Amino acid sequence: MDMSLVAAIQSSTALAIGIIIGLGALGACIGIGIMGSKFLESAARQPELVPMLSGRMFLLAGLIDAAFIIGLAIALFFAFANPLLAQLA
Repeated sequence: MDMSLVAAIQSSTALAIGIIIGLGALGACIGIGIMGSKFLESAARQPELVPMLSGRMFLLAGLIDAAFIIGLAIALFFAFANPLLAQLA
């Protein structure tokens, strides 16, 4: 097994993990920020709809975070059980 190939795979995997986690966190933060601002705008316009809108906002916040956590799980899978290195063995 060529050690330079292993090092290249590990370094590429580390970069991919950083990109997956970084872009996932950035997207989730932007999505929740936009959703929160729209919630505040709609609550200011029609205060009687706040109970209905808050339930839907928290549901969407959970779905946005779930997408980030799925990306995090995939990144951790590649970090600890790299299937690319298993192909070399």
